[in-house]
Amino acid sequence: MISQTAAHARRSVAEEFTARRRAGYNYRVLAALEEFGPASQAELGRRCRMDRSDVVVAVTELEGPGFVERSADPADRQRNTVTITRAGTQQLRRLDHVLDTVQDELLAPLCRPPSSRPWSRCPGSA
Repeated sequence: MISQTAAHARRSVAEEFTARRRAGYNYRVLAALEEFGPASQAELGRRCRMDRSDVVVAVTELEGPGFVERSADPADRQRNTVTITRAGTQQLRRLDHVLDTVQDELLAPLCRPPSSRPWSRCPGSA
């Protein structure tokens, strides 16, 4: 049952992100940049558990609308440093809201009054 719920949650998130033309990889990159600050593309790949080629695609997609900036690393000209922009932080907030909505919908059945739950040993039940 937990596996089915997790699969349903993944599908719901993917559908919502797709509807907004934003892949889950883009969310991962924005969230990592906000949490840890500027990073090389290789570092983003490690933090987000993404293949380097997927990082390049995500960063390119995010760079187009101005959600991230990519610049040469002053210490190593062959390496790019990626930084989240103000617009990227705003986009991350919008995507956070999408995740919150999906989570609320997924967990709504657990928030019913105890008398309407199909099980008896639920937190808050007598």
